[in-house]
Amino acid sequence: MSEKEQKNEEPSDEKGEAPAEPADQNAQLRDRLLRLAAEFDNYKKRVAKDLDSSKELGRSEVVAKLLPTIDEFELAMRAFEKDDEHMKGMALIFSNLMSTLKGFGLREIDVTGKFDPYKHEIVLVSESEKDDGEIIEGVRKGYTMNNVMLRPASVIVSKPESGKEKTKGE
Repeated sequence: MSEKEQKNEEPSDEKGEAPAEPADQNAQLRDRLLRLAAEFDNYKKRVAKDLDSSKELGRSEVVAKLLPTIDEFELAMRAFEKDDEHMKGMALIFSNLMSTLKGFGLREIDVTGKFDPYKHEIVLVSESEKDDGEIIEGVRKGYTMNNVMLRPASVIVSKPESGKEKTKGE
């Protein structure tokens, strides 16, 4: 009888182990499948983000190359009288161009207030009654595109007048 019990126990042990083993394999395979699916989903998101940033970089490079042309366009419009029909047509074209570029994220840098080295480029320092470091005038417009600097604004910045420095020091 002991042999029968051993034989009966062996198959029952094999039967008991056999269902547990495929269940473990199924769980492992399912876990692996879920991880691969998550990795693939992250990969798709990363590729989409990289594609968007590449498109944005391409747009900003094109617009940066257009900035001198925009400056020349503004100079040409200043050369015409305001009532001139050609001027009106140029102003309309320029307005359409700028509104299209603004739709892509182009923004003009403000040239009022204090000098900001991250936004402005000093081309001249002039004595003035204004506070030290105050922007007197913008010489050339600066632009950003989606918070990326394309070109800093060129400005004239004030410094205290010579006579006023001496009276303050005495």
